[in-house]
Amino acid sequence: MTRGLRGKTSAKTVYTARALRQAMTPAEKILYAALRGRKLAGLKFRRQHPFGQYILDFYCVEKKLVVEADGGGHLEPEQIAWDEARSEYLAEQGILILRFPNHQILHELENVLDQIVKIVSTR
Repeated sequence: MTRGLRGKTSAKTVYTARALRQAMTPAEKILYAALRGRKLAGLKFRRQHPFGQYILDFYCVEKKLVVEADGGGHLEPEQIAWDEARSEYLAEQGILILRFPNHQILHELENVLDQIVKIVSTR
């Protein structure tokens, strides 16, 4: 069954987001375990949330905040250009993006969570 467009999000993007929820990286799983159920400062985060043509790793609607878990692929020139265009688009929508490398999430989770809380408290 084709859904056509869901708001400004295509059915393909929604389908991809659903698939990504089932194939989370180890860093995403660890971060989501710390974010889910309003465990962090009472904030609700959605995982692999479709937004326009993009999929946001973890999105807090209330604070218009995205938390991204970035693997090594984000260091490739093509991916850097994609990320910059995506960041610009989201900034135009009033959304702030916090990016954390996977290794930081895996080895310094408390620091990552502290940084998120610090940013949220200023928004």
